[in-house]
Amino acid sequence: MALKNFFTKKAEGQRGIAIYIAVTITAALILVSFAIISLALKQIVISSASRDSQAAFYASDSGVECALYWDLKNTGGSPFATSTGNQSISCNAVVASVTKSVNGSSGVGTSTFAFTFLPDPYCVNVWVVKSYNGSNLKTKIESRGYNSCSTSNTRRVERAILVSY
Repeated sequence: MALKNFFTKKAEGQRGIAIYIAVTITAALILVSFAIISLALKQIVISSASRDSQAAFYASDSGVECALYWDLKNTGGSPFATSTGNQSISCNAVVASVTKSVNGSSGVGTSTFAFTFLPDPYCVNVWVVKSYNGSNLKTKIESRGYNSCSTSNTRRVERAILVSY
């Protein structure tokens, strides 16, 4: 047997082993790539949900701050008082109309207003409830913020803040 034939002759069990190894390594690399892509896509969805939740919370917080300003800090009197008629308030250069309803038997007055944050599509609905407990005035502010004003949006997130004093 010549030396040339000795090095080029393959044993019967070794034919095609290089292709098998190449296909196996390629398949493993593709599976790892798909797992990394899947993980990255899940992280994008989670971060998007976190951003939407944060926007809804900030909208709700802005609604509470607006109601507190007009109820406590405004020296012209509270637009949420049960003795006054419907009024308009302004928060962040947005005018909102305050709608009131008073329960005559209990003396509980509920004022509501809503506004949208421009240019972003965030909005807030706020309820201010004033009630008398003996000689004490109790106020409850409930603010519900949304990351989208469209009720048909499947990714709409609502966050609420409740303040009582």
